[in-house]
Amino acid sequence: MADRTPPLGIEELRALVASGEIDTVVLAFPDMQGRLQGKRFAARFFLDEVLEHGTEGCNYLLAVDTEMNTVDGYAMSSWDRGYGDFAMHADVSTLRRVPWNEGTALLMADLAWNDGEPVVAAPRQILRRQLDRLAELGYSAHVGTELEFIVFKDTYEQAWDAGYKDLTPANQYNIDYSVLGTGRIEPLLRRIRNDMAAAGLTVESAKGECNPGQHEIVFRYDEALVTCDQHSIYKTGAKEIASQEGVSLTFMAKYNEREGNSCHIHLSLQDADGNNAMAGDGPGGMSDVMRHFLAGQLTALRDFSLLYAPNINSFKRFQPGSFAPTAAAWGYDNRTCALRVVGHGRSLRFENRLPGGDVNPYLAVAGLVAAGLYGIEQKLELPEACTGNAYTGDYEHVPTTLREAAELWENSPVAKAAFGDEVVAHYRNMARVELDAFDAAVTDWELRRSFERM
Repeated sequence: MADRTPPLGIEELRALVASGEIDTVVLAFPDMQGRLQGKRFAARFFLDEVLEHGTEGCNYLLAVDTEMNTVDGYAMSSWDRGYGDFAMHADVSTLRRVPWNEGTALLMADLAWNDGEPVVAAPRQILRRQLDRLAELGYSAHVGTELEFIVFKDTYEQAWDAGYKDLTPANQYNIDYSVLGTGRIEPLLRRIRNDMAAAGLTVESAKGECNPGQHEIVFRYDEALVTCDQHSIYKTGAKEIASQEGVSLTFMAKYNEREGNSCHIHLSLQDADGNNAMAGDGPGGMSDVMRHFLAGQLTALRDFSLLYAPNINSFKRFQPGSFAPTAAAWGYDNRTCALRVVGHGRSLRFENRLPGGDVNPYLAVAGLVAAGLYGIEQKLELPEACTGNAYTGDYEHVPTTLREAAELWENSPVAKAAFGDEVVAHYRNMARVELDAFDAAVTDWELRRSFERM
């Protein structure tokens, strides 16, 4: 990865701490779900001790379920192994202010064991490994994520107490691209945009979406790891800002039977000279590299779907005519396909439309890079583009359940070759834990259909 100027420098931080403007430093890392976990430090202590030596965190943070329950089946962390610590080392290139928390700065951490070896199942490390493999071929990945959310007028506490039912959306009807509709909650959207800009993210735009209360804020694409860090920071910050404003928002993939929250991921490759390696003289203006890279996406799409749709709820987005894909197909500017090629020349790229708002960006982008590398290494040929409605075409179907996706992932030789047995087993177990919990639960759907009538 090229050298880059961080949003906030260490010496600038020292000056801000000395003046009393910054008094708290957050050191955080993304967990299996892509959520930020970590510690808040007194700023002076962070500079004096943690910056150089790091800190520790319980390794169960990469071996629990969504509700932070300890579960079995993880090789790296268990009761039998005593639930020890791993080390958290600050990545100073990620240092930034956190404008929505007074007097606060934040850094991302990389995880290592006590002997200095990286924690290979950590999402940030999984992505780093794939980016290193890509760099060996002379390329770097540039990524943009488009993350949708639904805003409710209820606070998070009110939503919890209501069992997340009968909440009041911020808009009552479809406001896709509506300036009037976004204007209804512009104070919230404006604060999120401005605070993210002050945290070092480059804001592009905000727009309404189809589901009542649904919106999207888009940030400029960047180097893959930078984009994933910013994605996680934005997702956390947007929730914190919403809470401060007395409302709530959700990124869950499918909140109700209407349109779900997507997170389309755009990816392009740059060569060592900074040129778009995907542009060329072939059909559609594509280079050989792009054709092989895109063919790899298609080949690994089903096997890697666990990385793009990691939860039971994720798969409920994949409905015909929903703008969420059902077909493992690609096309030029075709939103019915899982893979959409857009742009031309310098801006040529592809978009993976499988991920929802619940996606862990580090794992998803790692999957895109690994699939593309497989296509390049095997010189895979790209089939004909879909020019019609992929929902009704003769294509392989994307997995329809977490169980199907987990089985494909577990038995994929492509996944094992790219990520290693430890990572494959770790995230297969994550899926097993979620499936076991869901299979044991009695849902509202069952109660409504069975309480009286069965």
